[in-house]
Amino acid sequence: MKVAIIHYWLVGMRGGEKVIEALCDMYPQADIFTHVYVPESVSDKIRQHKVIPTFINALPRAARMYKNYLPLMPMALEQLDLRGYDLIISSESGPSKGIIPPPDALHVCYCHTPMRYIWNMYHDYRNSAGRVARLVMPALSHYLRMWDVTSAARVDSFVANSATVAGRIRRYYGADSVVIHPPVDTGAFSIAAPAELADYYLMAGELVSYKRPDLAVRAFNEMQLKLVVIGGGEMLDELRGMAGPTVTVLGPQPFDVLKQHYARCRALIFPGEEDFGMVPVEAMASGRPVIAFGRGGATETVASGLSGVFFAEQTVEAITSAVHGLAGIEISPERIAEHAGQFGREQFFQKMRAHIDGLLAEKASAR
Repeated sequence: MKVAIIHYWLVGMRGGEKVIEALCDMYPQADIFTHVYVPESVSDKIRQHKVIPTFINALPRAARMYKNYLPLMPMALEQLDLRGYDLIISSESGPSKGIIPPPDALHVCYCHTPMRYIWNMYHDYRNSAGRVARLVMPALSHYLRMWDVTSAARVDSFVANSATVAGRIRRYYGADSVVIHPPVDTGAFSIAAPAELADYYLMAGELVSYKRPDLAVRAFNEMQLKLVVIGGGEMLDELRGMAGPTVTVLGPQPFDVLKQHYARCRALIFPGEEDFGMVPVEAMASGRPVIAFGRGGATETVASGLSGVFFAEQTVEAITSAVHGLAGIEISPERIAEHAGQFGREQFFQKMRAHIDGLLAEKASAR
């Protein structure tokens, strides 16, 4: 079977790229198509596959300014020649599902979320954009929404990474979906011995505005409790400027360093609304509880009272109250890690294989 995987861009290793790695394990013969490809920024597993970029990759400074070429990406996708492929899996968060599939091919879209900058977070992105971007965004987003809805009809089956995203798919595309949580390598994490536990809290992940890392820094400045921040992103320098004496902003760190902090921290702070959120699952796989904003994917992975607590508003006061509230919960690292195990890679493989194989069988029967 000839398989094509379509991913929006390959410029780093985040949650979406971890899903691509899992799909590469499922389909080692697959070719990968993407808008922008920076080989040195992705894993060996992805580099071992044939990667075919769209014409966006050849545009000036595409490796860094790829998001500026968003208006051209629909056309770039439609130029991809996928004749001869039996199975096409698009990984959607940026534009990727809008390819033109061959009539006999099965097109499954694994949707991390419909493009948040034109749908559920459009007004947040526009309000934080520069003056020129704010002027052009209404017309551009209107065009992209029409194309995005039209291209949804080219998908045979949507797979949502969470019930939260399944709701967005239904709202914006009018389509049903199957929920299959993304693969978290829960076996890569371990529980620290009690003597190794430290007295700091941890915030990890990409430091961008919609994840609200500023709230956590401000809260821990006021509480004068220790917070370690790991991650890179557009807000890194701003957060370093905000950090008080109890907040340490480490920036991007190797995986081994992140694992150690997961295992030793008192709890993970997760102040943003995520589509799914692999970071809380990784912290729980390390036996540590999570203090999370009570919306989005975290509500599907964090078990209140067992593996963490929620706060209802994105405010400093709400985070402060939740941090103090965690003290009233009996923490069992073993039970937390066991809970995280249901989001492991094997569960993803089993459910995706069963879903895709069932669709292929239906298609063959219809022929």
